[in-house]
Amino acid sequence: MRLTVYTDYSLRVLVYLGVRTNRLATSREIADYYSISNNHLLKVVHRLGVLGYIDTVRGKNGGIRLAHAPADIVIGMIIRETEHDMALVQCKESEGPSCRIEDTCMLRSILDKALLAFMAVLDCYTLADLISVCVDRDALLERLKPRGMESRSKEAGLCANQKDVGAGSGRRQRRSVLVS
Repeated sequence: MRLTVYTDYSLRVLVYLGVRTNRLATSREIADYYSISNNHLLKVVHRLGVLGYIDTVRGKNGGIRLAHAPADIVIGMIIRETEHDMALVQCKESEGPSCRIEDTCMLRSILDKALLAFMAVLDCYTLADLISVCVDRDALLERLKPRGMESRSKEAGLCANQKDVGAGSGRRQRRSVLVS
C-alpha cells in the first residue's frame, strides 16, 4: 500500500509539532523546513485542525501546536482519517461492469485481511514513538531551526537509524538503516 502525499504531509506536520513543543509553529516554517508547497500544507493543517489533532492560534503571534500529547496520537487513526481510499484493489466500480470472476475470486478478501493487519500494526504506534527514535532531542531541535540559522556539526540531528548519503552531490539525502 502506498500512502498519499496528503497523508505523508500530515505525518510530517505532526512530527514537526511533536518535536517543536516549546513554541507555536507556522505552516510557512514547516513548509520551508520540508521544502514543500505552503499552499498544499495549508490544506493539510486545516484538516488536522478540523480533526482535532492540532490547535490553531490566530493573530500576529499565532501559529499551530499539537492539541494532544504525542503519546495520545495514534498513527493508524491519522492514516484512516487522511487517506481517501484504502481499498487495495478496485474489484467493483460503482458505474462499471462487475468482474467476471468476482463470485469465486479470493483476492479481495485476502487483501482486505492484509489491510487489517497493516492497520493493526500502525495502531500499535503513536506520534511519541515516531519522535522518540531520535537519540538527541536538542540536536533534532537544532535541525528544526529555519534554514540559514543552523550551527550544527555534520551528524547533529540525525536519528539513530539514519545516515547521510550522497555526500558531495550538493544535496543531502537521508536513508533509514536498521539498527540492532
